[in-house]
Amino acid sequence: MSSRPPAGRKERREPSLERGAREAGPRGGGLRVDADERPRRAATPAKPRKARRGVAARAALFLFKWTFVLGIWAGIAGAGVLGYFALTLPPVDLIDKFERRPSLTFVDQRGETVATYGDLYGGLVRLEELPPWLPMAVLATEDRRFYSHIGVDPRGIARAAVANFQAGRVVQGGSTITQQLAKNVFLDNDRSAARKIRELLLALWLERKFTKDEILTLYLNRVYLGAGTYGVEAAARRYFGKSARAVNAHEAAIVAGLLKAPSRFAPTANMARAKARAAEVLDNMVEAGFMTAEQRAGAGALAVAVPAAGQAQRGNRYYTDWLLEQVQGFVGFADRDLTIVTTMDQRLQRAAEAALEDLLAREGQRADVEQGAVVVMTPDGAVRALVGGRDYARSQYNRATEARRQPGSAFKTFVYLAAAERGLKPDDRVSDLPIQIRDWRPRNFDDRSFGEIAVRDAFARSVNTAAIRVAQQAGIDEVVRAAQRLGVASPLRRDLSLALGTSETTLLELTAAYAPFANGGSGVIPHAILEIRDANGAVLYRRQGSGPGQVVGRAALGTMTELMTAVIRQGTGRAANIDRPAGGKTGTTNDYRDALFVGFTADYVAGVWFGNDDREEMERVAGGSLPARLWRNVMLEAHRGLPARPLPGAVPVEEPGWFARLFQSLAPAPPAVQTVPAALPARVPDGPPDASGNRPGDPFYMPNLNERN
Repeated sequence: MSSRPPAGRKERREPSLERGAREAGPRGGGLRVDADERPRRAATPAKPRKARRGVAARAALFLFKWTFVLGIWAGIAGAGVLGYFALTLPPVDLIDKFERRPSLTFVDQRGETVATYGDLYGGLVRLEELPPWLPMAVLATEDRRFYSHIGVDPRGIARAAVANFQAGRVVQGGSTITQQLAKNVFLDNDRSAARKIRELLLALWLERKFTKDEILTLYLNRVYLGAGTYGVEAAARRYFGKSARAVNAHEAAIVAGLLKAPSRFAPTANMARAKARAAEVLDNMVEAGFMTAEQRAGAGALAVAVPAAGQAQRGNRYYTDWLLEQVQGFVGFADRDLTIVTTMDQRLQRAAEAALEDLLAREGQRADVEQGAVVVMTPDGAVRALVGGRDYARSQYNRATEARRQPGSAFKTFVYLAAAERGLKPDDRVSDLPIQIRDWRPRNFDDRSFGEIAVRDAFARSVNTAAIRVAQQAGIDEVVRAAQRLGVASPLRRDLSLALGTSETTLLELTAAYAPFANGGSGVIPHAILEIRDANGAVLYRRQGSGPGQVVGRAALGTMTELMTAVIRQGTGRAANIDRPAGGKTGTTNDYRDALFVGFTADYVAGVWFGNDDREEMERVAGGSLPARLWRNVMLEAHRGLPARPLPGAVPVEEPGWFARLFQSLAPAPPAVQTVPAALPARVPDGPPDASGNRPGDPFYMPNLNERN
């Protein structure tokens, strides 16, 4: 029997354990099969081209599938975002409300506008009431496709994007008038994606809710146009003194030009710049087909009206800024439009501004002086004019009410008043010899001494050594009380340096402290608000009462009047002499850092200051020079048309006869005022000694001040 398997049937071969063991060798191993006995794998045939196309199709299908899925999820997310912003939109009923800051209008006693603050709204004007040039100018400048888009203008956005890219900065905006209205009414100026999305949704809502004419009407009545004005009616009245219904084509172009930058292109800020911007608007109108080239040339030649009240706004701001802080104290928080009636005399205000600028323009550079301030009031304390600096547009710092500077010899008035209340008379004698108090040696301006001089002459010539001796005799505490009683509210040091005006004060309170010499001795509170009323005419505040009453006795008033008139007649203030009885006092601080003149007549009290904000010294500007001259110019204008009147404290002086003069010449001279006090005041020095061993707080502590006049 054969051992071969039948044909067609494979022989089964069992693995050989022995051979496997032999082949494993010493390392051992597992089962092995001879290589030639292994079955050979058939070669893989190449895939057909059709199969490759199937793979690409599956990839495309995969990509389409997931793109579709992601698109669905993006759509759901977008709908959710839009739904969120739609639900968080502000109440759409705000379209009927107009939120703005209450306006404060300051007027003089005749009702003429002095200045305005807050937001002004001129009332609703319908589109058909406006001259056609006004809405055309706005459309040509802001949104030429207004009547064809749906509230959002993709073409305008693309055009603005290209222009901004080419310029490398933002030169055009893509917002439509509808979008701007949505932002102005409902939103703020936050530059965020969320605000922009809400703006787009609100613009679409406005287009669905209102007609194009209604949207344009709302926009023209709500848009901000500078100087606190909202709407074309308020802007036309503010800039041109007329209704928007009456503006010409040139004025309409100026109003439309404000939309780009209201503060920059306002006519009240720079008329030349406003007209240059208006020329661009007129060119836009020609380009948009709203007017012909001939009409454009005629429009550019039309006159532009400027209201008289607008011319006075700039300088008046020093005055009204001072009052703005007082309104809330009288009526509380201003939640409605208010009219404040002031004591300002606009004619005098403009005269004071012009006189200050004229003097500084002519002599400021030579004298190294850059700033000045003026206060003019009536003897009852009503402020008629207040100039806080040379140019409000350049500096809003009010040097009349905020700046605290040393008054210099202008403070000697209170020194001599304290002595007059203790019996000092103009003809009394006082020593002007050099004086030394410890290590301090005050000097007189001209370093001249005569030994003994009349009090009248010592005051008129502003002799420092005499003033110190008078302060010693009166007592420094009495000097402080006299100044405070007359209205000096600033802190005053209690040492002899006060006699030379070393304690700082404001020009306003110093001027008010001189008012009692003009009204017969009554103290005053400087004031400028007479009445406050709301838009309905209801009076919320009205000034009543007077001041603190009598602060200077009749005898002392007579003495001080004689001393202060001598300053103008024969002393350091001769440059202030005017055509009527007047008194005053000069003041100059050390190194000519401040120069003042404060004086009065029976009708007005005025104070003038010159100096530099950085306290740099001037070129020998003393109180008797520029300040006295400016005081004279302002007071001449203030008294124009008024009769001359005697001063309330003036005492008729009878010339002595020849016998009386002979008797006086034979009589011995009265003793001089004692040069040192009998006993030192009981006061403990309250500060470390300076380089000279003096201590601040010592009654005889004196800084190195040498008063000029």
